[in-house]
Amino acid sequence: MDKLIHEKLSKEIIGDAVQVLNEMRPGLDEKLYERALVIELRRHGRISESQKKFPVFYQSQLIGNLTPDLIVDEKVIVDPKVVAAFNEAHVAQMVGYLTITGLELALLLNFKSARLDWKRVVRQQEPITDAPDLHA
Repeated sequence: MDKLIHEKLSKEIIGDAVQVLNEMRPGLDEKLYERALVIELRRHGRISESQKKFPVFYQSQLIGNLTPDLIVDEKVIVDPKVVAAFNEAHVAQMVGYLTITGLELALLLNFKSARLDWKRVVRQQEPITDAPDLHA
């Protein structure tokens, strides 16, 4: 059985998110949970960067910046949400974030209900294939 990527760190982040939810209660604004989670993570010795900017390029030209909510220990993207349920768009967004940042793991955390809902999103390594030349 394969070992989970950043298993210990992700468990600690989820545990800290549960602590935040238990203290603050469900249904508040996402940014409030994000700020509280930064406090909790730092209290446990974690490096938390809010709103870190990553340059985004298209055909070698800078087209803007990507700004994930939180990066923990320079390893995990954390995206607090207050939504009815995670959907494909949330997962797709995290896959894009992972691709641009080069990180391997994102955690979606949902503070909507009394019980924290969470989802791990892992960046898949692209397989090497002999694709046909589409520009020929």
